[in-house]
Amino acid sequence: MSEKYKIIITGSEGLIGTQLVQFLSTKYDILKVDLILGHNLTDESFVKKWFNENKADAIVNCFALNDHVRKEEERETLYDISLNSISKYLDVNIVSLFSVCREFARNNQNGSIVNFSASTGIVSARPDLYNGSHKHAGYSISKAGVINLTKYLATHLAPNIRVNCIAPGGIENNQDAEFINKYSKLTPMNRMMKKDELNDIVDYLATKKSSYVTGSTFVIDGGWTTW
Repeated sequence: MSEKYKIIITGSEGLIGTQLVQFLSTKYDILKVDLILGHNLTDESFVKKWFNENKADAIVNCFALNDHVRKEEERETLYDISLNSISKYLDVNIVSLFSVCREFARNNQNGSIVNFSASTGIVSARPDLYNGSHKHAGYSISKAGVINLTKYLATHLAPNIRVNCIAPGGIENNQDAEFINKYSKLTPMNRMMKKDELNDIVDYLATKKSSYVTGSTFVIDGGWTTW
């Protein structure tokens, strides 16, 4: 009897990761990787050791540094953002992502890599959504970089390892009603994404269902970037 198809999910304990684990584990073996579980993907030594010990058919990279703000906090403007904070976004969302993808490729002869960008990696985050403050520039800059990193890896790892990218729009997750209403009016689908609406595209890209697809970015944003 052949072994079950195995998928690594990094950022497995986050909003997208937990949903994907729940959905994909009904069909595949899932290896969960998350800082909450003691996995520090910014530590290159850890990354090298873990991927040497854990082989898989695919990896879905959900881990990232985002700029979620607690209700009692306020966002800064671009004039307040420290250069050091931008470096932190790049270190996690680009440098560490490159490290993880490289070690997956080094330790698996074939497979699929699925990275996550964002709609704000394609177009700018809108300042009018944040009541005079700004979404962190480091997030948008780094998520734009994920798209080009995906193309670079797809080119250099072909034909044995395919690398693709998903750029989701905003996912409904306990935002206040004012924000949801503003966001929805700016989206042709007139709503935010439900957290389970990435399940099938990830299933497609992580498996042989997408056997001739590499270097592509799939924008799943309800039409946000078309306006």
